[in-house]
Amino acid sequence: MTVITGQGNSFNLPNYSGELFTADAETTPFLTMIGGLTGGGLETTNKEFSTASLYDYPTPAQPAISEQASTTAPAAKTYARSQEKNITQIFQEKVSVTYRKMSNSGRLSGLNTAGARGNTASEKDFQIARALTKIARDAEHTFLNGQYAAGATVTDADKTRGMFELCSTGNTIAAAGATLSKSLIQQLLRTMATNGAMFSDPVLFVNAYNKQIISDIYGYAPQDRNVGGVNIQQIETDFAKIGIVWDRFVPANSIGVFDLAYVAPVFQPVPDKGVLFYEELAKSGAAEDGHIYGEIGLDHGPSFLHGSITGLAVS
Repeated sequence: MTVITGQGNSFNLPNYSGELFTADAETTPFLTMIGGLTGGGLETTNKEFSTASLYDYPTPAQPAISEQASTTAPAAKTYARSQEKNITQIFQEKVSVTYRKMSNSGRLSGLNTAGARGNTASEKDFQIARALTKIARDAEHTFLNGQYAAGATVTDADKTRGMFELCSTGNTIAAAGATLSKSLIQQLLRTMATNGAMFSDPVLFVNAYNKQIISDIYGYAPQDRNVGGVNIQQIETDFAKIGIVWDRFVPANSIGVFDLAYVAPVFQPVPDKGVLFYEELAKSGAAEDGHIYGEIGLDHGPSFLHGSITGLAVS
């Protein structure tokens, strides 16, 4: 149960019989809900892409214009626009398996019971599938928790901005160690509404601890006295119905209300290769070497559409 850095061979990748399991999260709810990594999102040919073009109005005020004053037109007001952006980043994983390992599919380690078969028909296919899942896990983590960076030189890594960093510049509530409560949620939604959130398709993303608190806050006893417990999956609020999603990649001390109507992955295709692809690498000996490569970012729209609560109690 370890991840090997380097080439897989017949000694460090033993074959076993038995059903395959992992305790690590393989589901990526946020990534799945915004379209996944199948190329169904937006495409760009520039690593930097616009997430919004914003303009503002002056603070509302009651006009005080006399009849005499109205005979002269007032000074013109013009509305300047600004642009917000994000960036795609590289996701890349290498797969390397020796011929010797691939030809030893019938050699089993551990319990070797009569009639037992190895749990992977193809070591290469298994390793490619795991590499793709790792990229999906990394994308889920990045789209939620990523910290923006635009490289200045070829040695600098571009990093796409995630939802929680986006919210930190707009609608965010600092809980200062308090336990999640209905009043905190109401404060967040009120702040979002005041600042212009549209609540078109809002979803509340929480970790396991705060999912249970949500059910405690909004739950009520079932009418069937032979059934106990609640699992709140949607709440009715003054501004919209908000779905609840448990996501193991959400930080333990934070929750986020993200309007998925304005969120999508952005793919930067490599000419003649595609968006997220596997290709063989040059051979230098008796091994299959290849890598999975993709350039992906997050279009999250403007920050006022979303909100977060950070610094929550974790136990």
